[in-house]
Amino acid sequence: MNLPPSAQRPHLPYQAPIEAYGNGGFRFAGLSHRGSLLCLPDGIWAWAVAAASDLAPATLGLVFERATRLDLFILGTGRDTWTVSPLLRDAFRQYSLKCEAMPTRAAIRTYNVLVVEGRRVAAGLIAAA
Repeated sequence: MNLPPSAQRPHLPYQAPIEAYGNGGFRFAGLSHRGSLLCLPDGIWAWAVAAASDLAPATLGLVFERATRLDLFILGTGRDTWTVSPLLRDAFRQYSLKCEAMPTRAAIRTYNVLVVEGRRVAAGLIAAA
């Protein structure tokens, strides 16, 4: 059965820094995951986004559900820089949530620093093969 992300369980039920990235996946908290990740304050989730062009308000439902507990959403767009579409900008604005898009390697570095500082941050990290 294919459940929506909000009905699935996270890989890890708490926030953790990303330890490694490459070959289409990530390592965190001693675990590894192939594919994209959604890193939220209450867990790290598999994320069915393979490219920035897959992004839509529906793919960010878990983020918007937690928007009142976040100050910033970092979007790791794979290898390339990608500009957030007006539709997504409006969705983030509707939830009063700032969004910064950058290549995934830079997004991981930024996310890790903010997590260690105890900031209210989430990240969507698109894995590049």
